[in-house]
Amino acid sequence: MSGAATSKDSAAFCADLVRTHDFARYASTLFLPATQRRALLAVYAFNVEITRVREQVSQPLPGEMRLQWWTDMLEGAGHGGVEGNPVAAELLQAIGEFRLPVEPLSRLIEEHQFDLYNDPMPSMAALEGYVTDTSAALFSLGARIAAQPSAVIDHLARHAGLGQGMAQVIATLPFDAARRQLFLPLQLLQQHGSGMEEVFSGKQTPQARAAIDQLVGDARKHLGTAFELLMHVPRPVRPVFLPLTLVRRDLKRMSRADVDPFTPHATSRLQTLWTLWRASRSREFGG
Repeated sequence: MSGAATSKDSAAFCADLVRTHDFARYASTLFLPATQRRALLAVYAFNVEITRVREQVSQPLPGEMRLQWWTDMLEGAGHGGVEGNPVAAELLQAIGEFRLPVEPLSRLIEEHQFDLYNDPMPSMAALEGYVTDTSAALFSLGARIAAQPSAVIDHLARHAGLGQGMAQVIATLPFDAARRQLFLPLQLLQQHGSGMEEVFSGKQTPQARAAIDQLVGDARKHLGTAFELLMHVPRPVRPVFLPLTLVRRDLKRMSRADVDPFTPHATSRLQTLWTLWRASRSREFGG
């Protein structure tokens, strides 16, 4: 098999991986030029590989080993078989082609070590740090693929990531509670007279709901700032931030008093595509 064919297969593998496991991000890449889209899908496929480690292991140690493989790969340490891993191959190509910094990718791996253990997220500060090095890092890397970096874009990426990451904590609450994992800050719960076991019971209480509502409010503030900043960045970079329109939709639903945060909510792929397509044609995203 030729190198070109192998490269094409690796790109297709990444696209399929993201489409299967992170459809919202996959769909958002459809509004970017082909070269940028391929690089962004490589970054998103890497993120899928890292975030899925928790689901693929039953004990922390095997998870730590898998994460260490990726850390070593990024450092260029002792992995001659990287060409056999399509996600690693595509990621390295994207790093080289778009001069992406490796440090944010390494920090993303480090933050996701938290996922392997059942320790609760201790505080809002800890959650903000986690989200900054995960969700916000993905926005920042995507922006570097689409445009030259700037202070305004970095500021936008941070608020976009905080809004998206906090919304994700609420969206995955039913799933996380079922496996007794707490990303909702324990400190925030305790401030409202709630705690871990109340969340793990999977039943809404006024105290837990008050904590969730506060997190929704914080997420909406970050999202509002992100949309304000969006108008001050170059048009070519705005499609990278299209997932924000999905966050806005989700937070609006989460804010409703009749919505139980402990009941899983599914959105169809068609609805996701429709929301993104409409947003792509709006003034906000340079349409």
